[in-house]
Amino acid sequence: MVTPDDRPQVPLRGVLFDRDDTLARTDRGVYREAAAWAAARFGLEAGEAGRRMAATWAAHAEGWWHLRSEEDEAAFWEGYRAELGRTLGLTDAQAGELLAAYPYERFMKPVEDARLVLETLRAWGLKVGVLSNTLPSIGRTLDALGLADLVDVAIATCTVGVHKPEPGAFSFALDALGLEAAEVLFVDDRPENVAAARALGLRAALIDLEGREPGALHRLSDVLGLVQASVEG
Repeated sequence: MVTPDDRPQVPLRGVLFDRDDTLARTDRGVYREAAAWAAARFGLEAGEAGRRMAATWAAHAEGWWHLRSEEDEAAFWEGYRAELGRTLGLTDAQAGELLAAYPYERFMKPVEDARLVLETLRAWGLKVGVLSNTLPSIGRTLDALGLADLVDVAIATCTVGVHKPEPGAFSFALDALGLEAAEVLFVDDRPENVAAARALGLRAALIDLEGREPGALHRLSDVLGLVQASVEG
């Protein structure tokens, strides 16, 4: 059994999850679908359109860290739309049509058993939170994943102004949940975030959905085993 740590335990009252590669994954098939849609709609070559779309996103993928609100994010997407249009040779209206058909959240899918795991945690009386280094629209993405109704607190770190693994990101999440660090299990796919959470007193577990990291959780449903072990212990 994988255990988050071996320190003396107080009753567990909440589970705080990362989003990407923990609760959700990027659906690579949607990239191909979007490129094919743009090719058919605007007379582009699908393969080249896909490559240019990927390159444009890669150039903007880290440009959201300074955003603080959904209004800031709207301006970010306006800039992205203009650049995407230039890259693909589309008008602003055409680029806007592409982004409307394939918004950011459409490229995500929930991991296996995501809804079942969150439903079970809530049924056991635990609070569920999400803390993600992402854009302000985290609520919209969780809604698109079909998970928003099972999440008590969803925090995009850019709205807080501190990102994981900075301590302030975890402190903000704990305050929002109304729980103490020792009462919360944190689950994330990045070792540096797990280490930072443990240093602050949270119970923490690394998840690796690819199954490459020895000792990590390899399925989201493994979280339920950790919670049960905590309760039984």
